[in-house]
Amino acid sequence: MDKIKVIIADDSDFVRDGMKIILDVDDEFEVIGTAANGREAIELAEKQKPDVFLMDIQMPEMDGIDATKYIVEHNLGKVLMLTTFDDDDLVKRALKNGAKGYLIKNHTPDHLKQMIKSVYHGTGVMDENILETFINHGDVSEGTVLSDTPKVCQGEASPLTHGNYTERELDIIKAVAEGLSNKQIAEKLYISEGTVKNYITNILSKENLSHRTALAVYYLTGKK
Repeated sequence: MDKIKVIIADDSDFVRDGMKIILDVDDEFEVIGTAANGREAIELAEKQKPDVFLMDIQMPEMDGIDATKYIVEHNLGKVLMLTTFDDDDLVKRALKNGAKGYLIKNHTPDHLKQMIKSVYHGTGVMDENILETFINHGDVSEGTVLSDTPKVCQGEASPLTHGNYTERELDIIKAVAEGLSNKQIAEKLYISEGTVKNYITNILSKENLSHRTALAVYYLTGKK
């Protein structure tokens, strides 16, 4: 299995080195370079061909938002924004420029790795409190899911678990909340992608929800 190639861009030596150590000890990842600003990240990407960028927002010379715009326009890789800021305007600018996700820097190593995998497989991710705000305003795509997936693993009560759902339907719901694509769900449950799509369509109809992002939010938070 090919490793996920990652470039880490952050103006903090501590953050860069810490994330590199976390990923380097995992055989599923390969940190192919680190950068102190967006311009350095782009220069590395044009030589190294990464899969995913871990991109800070505020950096000297070129910030993460402008770097993301260039990276997406030139198809240099997928971008996961990492920052200490949860300013809605910054989130909107990052997503508008093509970022696949936006996470506050407060996650465990395992959680960070899972989010990188989600972005690598084409699923957008975002912190729960930010995502709920954006869903209410219709500002996120249906492929985006909550980054707060540990709630799924902890088996916390959800209104959906008390509804009229079969075990297979609940498996589908949980997988959507974990950020899996239809293809990944199909492989996990040994069913066709078409069957997965039909299940999701029926579940959304039952709950009067417009897209899978809203389904993930409802499962994880109990809020529509």
